[in-house]
Amino acid sequence: MAIQNVTVVSVPVSDQDRAKAFYVDKLGFELVREDDSVPGFRWVQVAPAAGGTALTLVTWFEPMPAGSLRGLVLTSDDLQKDYEELVAKGVEFGQPPRRQPWATEAVLHDPDGNSLVLQQA
Repeated sequence: MAIQNVTVVSVPVSDQDRAKAFYVDKLGFELVREDDSVPGFRWVQVAPAAGGTALTLVTWFEPMPAGSLRGLVLTSDDLQKDYEELVAKGVEFGQPPRRQPWATEAVLHDPDGNSLVLQQA
């Protein structure tokens, strides 16, 4: 078996509409799919405009409470610029960009407290 890529990562949220607004309007993701054809499940999927792994904003995984995601890494071509633009949009960061041995990064939080790392290699 040769795994080729990661297609979707589930992000546990409490309010899919609020999460969708954050990921689309603030982070600049595109809405890929929104579907409620299965009773009790609303599928809201977003992805970076440049493509890559999509995020599904989920409310139905009991073992994954809203805000429990940690360490999802997003990349940036210009971290300082993106950091400043996101702060101006009201995105909350745990720290400003900081140089680490592996990359420069800043940690941000979505409305549920999920922790995302914005990184420039």
